[in-house]
Amino acid sequence: MIGKAVGVRPEPTETLREIYLGEWEGLRTEEMAERFPEAWASWVEEPDWDVVPGGEGAAIFDARVGAAVETIMRRHQHGDVLVVTHGGVIQAALHRIVGKPPQGIFPFRIQNASISLIERRDGRMVIGGVNDIAHLEPGLITEVGSPGASRAHESR
Repeated sequence: MIGKAVGVRPEPTETLREIYLGEWEGLRTEEMAERFPEAWASWVEEPDWDVVPGGEGAAIFDARVGAAVETIMRRHQHGDVLVVTHGGVIQAALHRIVGKPPQGIFPFRIQNASISLIERRDGRMVIGGVNDIAHLEPGLITEVGSPGASRAHESR
């Protein structure tokens, strides 16, 4: 839809898929809490990808996202690039830019359909904007919750 509107052909890549949530995939938050009470309690206290049972984990996810962002920046050294991806991927990219370790979750939520801007300045990446939803009609905006607000990722 976006590609057609702006006249570009999308280039799908698996490297920008959302983090794999292991045994939490497809579960509602209530189910996560019931089936994995210790992991869920840890997540609620301090969200961290490494507490997700059988999940991808922070270091692997961070490395995957970092490599994808570096590849995009290298392939497109001039001009703009539009990347459509998931909130966790955006958080991981922002972690790298500000030098935060991959553990934990960025200290704010990424709203669905929001726009975040990463710019290249003097050969390095800087954050130009995060989580902009000004383009959305008010009726389309909903609260973003934890990984199981509806169901954890159901497809990879």
